[in-house]
Amino acid sequence: MTATPGLPRPFGESVLRARMRSDPEDFVVEERLGFAPDGAGEHLFLRVRKRGANTAFVARELGRWASVDERGIGYAGMKDRHAVTTQTFSLHLPGREAPPTMPQHPEFSVIEASRHSRKLPRGALSGNRFELILRDVEGERAALETRLGQVAEAGFANYFGEQRFGHGGGNLAAAQRMFDGQRVKREQRGILLSAARSALFNAVLAARVGNATWQSGMDGEVWMLDGSHSVFGPQVADEVVKARAQTGDIHATGPMWGAGELRSAGALRLLEEATVLPHASICKGLADAGLRQERRALRVRATEFDFQWVSADVLKLSFFLPAGAYATSLLFALGDVREAERSITSA
Repeated sequence: MTATPGLPRPFGESVLRARMRSDPEDFVVEERLGFAPDGAGEHLFLRVRKRGANTAFVARELGRWASVDERGIGYAGMKDRHAVTTQTFSLHLPGREAPPTMPQHPEFSVIEASRHSRKLPRGALSGNRFELILRDVEGERAALETRLGQVAEAGFANYFGEQRFGHGGGNLAAAQRMFDGQRVKREQRGILLSAARSALFNAVLAARVGNATWQSGMDGEVWMLDGSHSVFGPQVADEVVKARAQTGDIHATGPMWGAGELRSAGALRLLEEATVLPHASICKGLADAGLRQERRALRVRATEFDFQWVSADVLKLSFFLPAGAYATSLLFALGDVREAERSITSA
């Protein structure tokens, strides 16, 4: 099984070639939490803007500054290293104040501080807002703007991005070795399980893009309500259901593999079972690891969507994506967007 190469695009062939992340400022991400700090409590929330630094490095530096060990530090999710990103960290400071001077570092700065009663848990965000600059854009402008309109109106295929699978997709091979009995560190285990599960989902989604049912649904479909993880079905895609799917109120789903029975039925269940059949060892490994069958939407819609031509070959995209969706998967729906050569260093 491969990670992402060869996946079908949701609206047809590529309509552009471009380069991204020429500079960190070309990839700007603002994390939005799913709640507001309550203003009091043992945990110091720091809103941090970082450039060219990964999340774990910033967490360690903040812990060193406030004399807080790793267990007392929280953040909602990992953020891109080769970017300018804003995210929140929590530091557990029971019965004491933070140092009087905020930490100073060339790769990050604290822009806001507040108190909260609980540690910031993983996944506690509503989503992320992106501002991306694509350079050296090639392609027919009218076709590209048509594709941008399709993505804005209909959404895009909710593939897991390449970063989920590690450098060169190496996390998948490592996951297979783990399932074959190789011991791994505890912190690595979750990463490998996620990679294996995500690859199976991508395979099913690719099949649904291939048969043009990723938006409209199939016989035996399980549906997810937009903006939530609530699912219902299996249910026949009658006219009412189709109308709801057309407006984006509900989305067809695919399996996040684990133990238990698939929730899908009919033709959809047959497709899902046939798609994962060549990867039986991965399916068994995920089930034996204690994961349960879950569902993920096949489609995701960007909000606050806008684009602007900065110059003839420079395009700026702005949009908000819910938690768990990948900006790189939106770009994949447009065409071939390649990473620029790195010109910065980072811890």
